[in-house]
Formats: sequence, structure tokens, C-alpha cells
Amino acid sequence: MKKKTTILGIETSCDETAVSIIQENGSDKPSILSNIVSSQVDVHKEFGGVVPELAARSHIEKIDTIAKKAIEKSRIKIEEIDAVAATAGPGLIVCLSVGLNFGKTVALSLKKPFIAVNHLEGHALSPKLNSKINYPYLLLLISGGHSQFLSVQGLGKYKRLGTTIDDALGEAFDKTAKLLGIEFPGGPKIEEYAKLGDKNYYSLPKPIINRGGCNLSFAGLKTAVLKISKKIKSNQDKYNLAASFQKTIEEILCEKSKIAFKEFKKNNKIKKNIFVIAGGVASNKNIRYKLSELSLKEKFDPIFPPISLCSDNAAMIAMVGLEKYKHGINNNLDFPAKPRWPLDSKAAFLKGAGVKL
Repeated sequence: MKKKTTILGIETSCDETAVSIIQENGSDKPSILSNIVSSQVDVHKEFGGVVPELAARSHIEKIDTIAKKAIEKSRIKIEEIDAVAATAGPGLIVCLSVGLNFGKTVALSLKKPFIAVNHLEGHALSPKLNSKINYPYLLLLISGGHSQFLSVQGLGKYKRLGTTIDDALGEAFDKTAKLLGIEFPGGPKIEEYAKLGDKNYYSLPKPIINRGGCNLSFAGLKTAVLKISKKIKSNQDKYNLAASFQKTIEEILCEKSKIAFKEFKKNNKIKKNIFVIAGGVASNKNIRYKLSELSLKEKFDPIFPPISLCSDNAAMIAMVGLEKYKHGINNNLDFPAKPRWPLDSKAAFLKGAGVKL
């Protein structure tokens, strides 16, 4: 009987300490034997955001325990692991270094291949944990640190079609939540507030909605929310602003997705078009519904990871590790942590004042 390939994944790019073990099971989707995620919300709550040094210290304190829990839950022996995959970037370098060095140490002690993983590629391939997906496909990656449209041509083959020129969408959600007095991390709670408000109460801007292709911008929207938040007098005003913000984001994503659809179809003549939406913000149920509705209308099959796999986790890192392992790709133990590591290395850097679209 052929041995089932088993991969250990490690993720510490920001404020989640995560370890997972996945295994091939003969189908198109691997089995997730364990996926342990330890959040640091309580560590950073009083500061209203992630403090890198505190995050790194927490990773150091927890990584060994989380790894032991993942191995115990998987019910396999550590010697049965075929390769170790760890996030090498992008992210906070002090945090990345913890998981990266831990992964290298485990790989060295077991005399197994080590695989450095791009965190963004983890999100890009995360739907493969629960869905059969063939290349190429269109990807919208929306998270706390990144917002971009990518044409995924294959493992390690990405062409950026559009990106945010200022803030990431997840950051816009978190900043809006903070202005509404919602405790960190407040982004996910915006959707709850929105259900109680009038989505048409405030008219909010949609930056670069009619220019810049499928590039995105959220800074102007954040500024508008800031101005309105200073005039808020009641909880209902907060709910109305949250609802208006949620609606505006949905409209921006839908309009920009239409442009991305055209761009993708122009360069990919295939029978079945797939639209993958991944990253932490992809757990927003209203966004999932609106983009699914639009995708089907535009003849794209919408695919999302399960909500539990949208935020940072190690199963998606192990998924990339499994794909690379099958292709014979691994890395030396001197592979460095990379705070900035774009999926499309040829794409121009589009960020900051004076950006030409």
C-alpha cells in the first residue's frame, strides 16, 4: 500500500500561532488531521492593534505547545511526517522568524525536507483544502494586509491584475470598527452592526471606482468614515455608518471584480472560469453572498474556503507544502524571512502618494 504523504505546516506571520498536519487521502482534497490556531487577541486588545514584539514573544512561548497539540490530535507519529512547511513571508519579521526557525529545526532533527511558504500563496491555495480546483483561476485576495486580484496560472505562477494603492481592505474594516468604538479586532463585528443599520443612510465615496482598472483604494473611504464618526450621537448612528460602509465595500468589490473578470477572460480561453475569494475578509458573509451572486451572473464559478480557513491558519501553509513536495520543490535551511514577498515579483510597486494608474 502506497504511503500517504503527510505535511506539517507552521504559521506565525502576524498574531496567530498555528500548526497543522494534513495528509493525502487518495482524492483531490487532502485530509486535515489537525489544525490548531492560538489567537493573541487578549495580548493586543489594550493597544488597539498588533504590537510586533509582544506578538513574537507570544509565538516563542506557545509554538512548542501548539505543535505538540497538533501532533497529538493528528494521531500520527512525528516520524511519519514527510516534509515541514513554514511561512517565510510576507509578515512581521520578528514573528516570521519564530515559526521559520522552529520549522527548520524540526525538519533538521527529522532529516526531512524543509519548504518555505509564501503566506499569500497559502491563502491562494486554501480552497484546495475543500474543493477541486484546476488552474488557471482568478483570485481575489482580501485580508488585513493585502487586497489584490491575481490570475493564478499554476503553483508559483501568479500575474497580478490589480492591487490596493494604499490600505488593505481588512485594515479599512478594523479602522472603521475602531472609530465606532468596537474593541480590537473589530473588523468582523462591522457586519453585525450593519445588520442593525440603514445601508443608505450615509453616502460614502468609492475611490478610483471609474479608473485604475481593477486596482483598489480604501484610504479616501476611511477618511470619510473618520469625518462622519466625529458627528455620531447615538448607537443607531453607529449602526447606520457600519451598514453604509459595508454596502460601499460590497459595491467597490463588485465593480472591480467585473473589470477583473474581463481581464482574466481576455487572457485565458477556458471552458470553465473559476473565481476564488480568499483571505480573512472573505469570511464576511455579505461579501460572500454579493460576490457569489455576481460571479454566477458573469459565468464564473465562485469558490471560497470554509470560514474557519479564511483567517490565518497552518493548514493552508501545509497545503502549499504538499503541492511543492509533490513537485519536488524544497528549500535550504538558510532561507531567510521575507517581510515583503509579492506573489508576482514582476508587478510594479503601486503604493503611496503620486501613484500613476
